[in-house]
Amino acid sequence: MMSTNSYLYLALLSSIVFLPALGALVLAFIPRTWIETIRWITVGVSAAVMALIVFTFMGPGARLDTTGEAARYMQDVFNISWIPTFNIDYFMGVDGISFPLVALTGFISLLAAGASWSVNKYVKAYSILFLLLETGMLGVFMALDFFLFYVFWEVMLLPMYFLIGVWGGPRREYAAIKFFLYTLVGSVLMLVAILLLYFASDVRQLAMVSDLFAGRTATIDDQGRLTLGEAFDAPVKWARLHLNPRVEAKLGVTRAPEQGVLLVRTGGESLQQPLVFRVRNVRSGQTQVNVSAGAGQVDVELGAGATLGTLAQAVQEHEQAGKLLAILVEQPEQPLANDWQIQLPAVDRARALHTFNLLALEALAQHTQVFSRDLQWWAFLLLFIGFVIKVPSVPVHTWLPDAHVEAPTPISMILAGILLKMGGYGIIRICYPICPYGGYDLTYVICLIGVVSMVYGAFAAMAQTDFKRLVAYSSVSHMGYVVLGLGVWSARSFTNFNPDYWNQGVQGAMFQMIAHGISSAGMFFMVGVVYDRVHHRNLNEFGGLFGRMPVYTALSIGIFFAALGLPGLCGFIGEVFVVLSVWNYDPTLAIISASVVILTAAYILWTIQRVYLGAEYKGPHEEHLTPSNLRENLIAGTLFVAAIVFGVFPYRIPVVNQPSVLEYLAPTVERQVSQLAEWTRRQSASGSVAGRQQPNVRQVAAER
Repeated sequence: MMSTNSYLYLALLSSIVFLPALGALVLAFIPRTWIETIRWITVGVSAAVMALIVFTFMGPGARLDTTGEAARYMQDVFNISWIPTFNIDYFMGVDGISFPLVALTGFISLLAAGASWSVNKYVKAYSILFLLLETGMLGVFMALDFFLFYVFWEVMLLPMYFLIGVWGGPRREYAAIKFFLYTLVGSVLMLVAILLLYFASDVRQLAMVSDLFAGRTATIDDQGRLTLGEAFDAPVKWARLHLNPRVEAKLGVTRAPEQGVLLVRTGGESLQQPLVFRVRNVRSGQTQVNVSAGAGQVDVELGAGATLGTLAQAVQEHEQAGKLLAILVEQPEQPLANDWQIQLPAVDRARALHTFNLLALEALAQHTQVFSRDLQWWAFLLLFIGFVIKVPSVPVHTWLPDAHVEAPTPISMILAGILLKMGGYGIIRICYPICPYGGYDLTYVICLIGVVSMVYGAFAAMAQTDFKRLVAYSSVSHMGYVVLGLGVWSARSFTNFNPDYWNQGVQGAMFQMIAHGISSAGMFFMVGVVYDRVHHRNLNEFGGLFGRMPVYTALSIGIFFAALGLPGLCGFIGEVFVVLSVWNYDPTLAIISASVVILTAAYILWTIQRVYLGAEYKGPHEEHLTPSNLRENLIAGTLFVAAIVFGVFPYRIPVVNQPSVLEYLAPTVERQVSQLAEWTRRQSASGSVAGRQQPNVRQVAAER
């Protein structure tokens, strides 16, 4: 049964995810001519989601720990059966990796809803699809069941396809189909990897290396005898996997907390039949055990002064009962006074117990041999391709400029601010923890992809004359930092398996995702503001906007500087962390990635000069270059303030005494990186990751 807290988390997290879908359902019954009402309902629902996120995870009374031991693991978790035949659960939770992205999704969605006043065609259909898209994005970041994750991943595909294909620019059909095909290819590859991992998984093996059996590892021999390992030797904490309670029943484990015992069905011919265990306290004579194999029943008559230890020993020493079940107790001296009975469900121990639980798959990969090296390698490759398409990185990036150019402004904000982060989230949440062999073997390839994307995106942005396409290519470059930071597996033998630099890279990549979500959404909004007035994006025809739109220009320059990585703004922190982390792994890649800052400054400063500071405007509709209105200034100003706040206070915001981005994500990232560093140490000791190691360049130079 779920606890009271689990029901609370079920209500809160489900409300966050499905409130937009409920809002879409309400809009379906509102006449399409009520345009202003539809717009305000869309904004109101998005605002309610953001308020619920703040109430649940942030501020006074929030239930998300940021500093204690719980901050390192999954919090606010609930798990209820959905499709029990295939062990598929409605399983959600948040930690330091997912929560910042959940908050970013609510924040950008609210601002994009406010920016949707520029959409005048089919407003009702647009708003319904917008809210369904928000549900899909929030679900991706909170789902902990791989099947559920995939469902939410696909849910966001169709709304985005129609939002581009119906409300986009002149080449909207081409851009929408290209987006759909690229994403669909990635989804198919992901589905293949999911099936590979699911059918190879076996929770039975995981249980034996966990603390499920009274805090110890365990083995069950062919005779049905349970042998426990040393106390506290279990590397996997069973409770932290948050597996559905039915899994324990399928493993033959039944908890009786009122009696203080754990009953384990171990063997016997009747293992596949239910077994009734009954205890009677006769308070006289010796403790006796009677087994009725045909009736599937074990009776224990407790003698005088019987304790839990007496009960466990009597069953263990009985010739028949000892082969049927084992009783584990934490307090053997505790006396037994009442009669009780419990039914133990049937167990099919010959059948593998597959799972979609992401936390269990992670533990299986790192602490058992269930997933072979080849399987992990191919699963990692398939998953990585699927996620890196969404990032996107070179060479699977070509859908992004077309989608951005043709998408309406609010959808470009969501596409750059949130959807691209789903790729980075998938890599850090799924690829590395569940397929560590693949990540270890392909480290240099992944880092190279990140660096190439950074350099190529910057040069491509510099060559553009379309304002929106320039911003789109800047996203390719900035997201390259994310791939590079996640890929720097520097916890190897040449660093004595020190996880500090990799930890710095992953934290930098996570911060870069949040920072890019703010700055890129802001840049696309600023492009949209001027496009709504003059209906073109030709950089060569802009100029002199500072004199005509001073407030808009000031906010634009501030947001563009945030994307540039100017110290004091949000873009600086993540980029510096990533570059510093790479130096210990490969100085050449570090030098190249650091040089990209110069290229970024070149195309952003050149853009500012051409658009805002030029001598005069040379394009059409000059008379429409009116100052930005209150709604536009409020959206842009909010993004600019966020860029300043997270740039100045990346760890904690002292003015309101609340955690900032790094305080939320640091404990979880440190735990995950440390676990993978320890995995690397173990595999290196066993020789399973032996091979050519990256040399420590500074040590080599010193020796020379």
